[in-house]
Amino acid sequence: MGKHNKISMDFNKKPFTVIYEITRACDLVCLHCRAEANTNRNPLELKTTEVFNLIEMIKEFEKPYPIFIITGGDPIKREDIFDIVYYAWRNDIKVALTPSATPLITEEVIKKLKESGLNRIALSLDGSNEEIHDNFRGIKGTFNKTFEILNYADKYNLETQIHTTLTEFNYQDIPNIVELIKKINPKLWAIFLLIQVGRAKANNLKLINPYKLEELFNYLYDLSKEVNFDITTREGYHYRRVIIQRKAKELNINEYELLQKVIKEKLTPNDLIDNKKSLIRRAPFGVNDGKGMIFINHVGEVQPSGFINLSAGNIRKQSLKDIYQNSKLLNDIRDYSKIKGKCGVCEYREICGGSRSRSYALTGSYHNSDPYCIYKPKNYLN
Repeated sequence: MGKHNKISMDFNKKPFTVIYEITRACDLVCLHCRAEANTNRNPLELKTTEVFNLIEMIKEFEKPYPIFIITGGDPIKREDIFDIVYYAWRNDIKVALTPSATPLITEEVIKKLKESGLNRIALSLDGSNEEIHDNFRGIKGTFNKTFEILNYADKYNLETQIHTTLTEFNYQDIPNIVELIKKINPKLWAIFLLIQVGRAKANNLKLINPYKLEELFNYLYDLSKEVNFDITTREGYHYRRVIIQRKAKELNINEYELLQKVIKEKLTPNDLIDNKKSLIRRAPFGVNDGKGMIFINHVGEVQPSGFINLSAGNIRKQSLKDIYQNSKLLNDIRDYSKIKGKCGVCEYREICGGSRSRSYALTGSYHNSDPYCIYKPKNYLN
């Protein structure tokens, strides 16, 4: 097994990523939008100086600083975005940006973002052609605009990653999307397993069934050994179990022995998959909603994730470090001894935990099992 950018981190004390919803304003009308974005900015958004203060709060976690992901809505709706990116870069914090593919992004904008110190831009690709992608995003022209932006990023040597939200709507198109992504060759492909909140709930969008998910995870494991980019699943934490099961089979060892090694040595996915071309910083197994990852919404409320609309505190009143470490909500969601059902007794609980967001969205409690996992733990009697 290879060794890639190994990081020892206590996720009860420090997040690996800080995700900040800089605005909910966006000119797209995506079918699945958790924020139910509209075109107008909220006057109660954090002001520029308050975002600078958030960046100072991130520094309180000490090096290596969490990765700062600026999302939305559409971050380009904020004219101070370049100043914010620059402030983070000047403070030695790596910044990624997830803009919308709209006419607001020009070549000049990409050039200026790169000059401001942006590390990576993340763009969505939810279909292999205009019809599928543009229908999903709600506006014609977004598919072509995405590739225009990718060309600009390539021109200015700006790292890219691709996001694909997986639903029944585009599941059959995944092999075709993969062929497109191979040509793009991003640093990372992140597959978001749909959570039914916001417009996704209103539009009755559905995730593929758990058995198809298991097939997909095995497909992704095989694919990850062939391609030059990393692959991760968001809100699909049980992919980690599949990685360990597949690797143990290849090594002809017991999967639970390998699991214990992963936990003890705080290994990352790349340590097991042996993607020799990967040079990016990956978190150890175990990141989950509110655990190694934290979300701050447009008005400063701190949430376990963007899909769990519960506040652990507001950075206008408390430091992010204090909220992350001491909030009753966050300590409760991180206490896996409280997880019920099969997730609660699962051997893989520590490195997976199931999607707390999906449990909350579908069952009303983030302590329930993730309904989209077919694995039967050894100690689960049903």
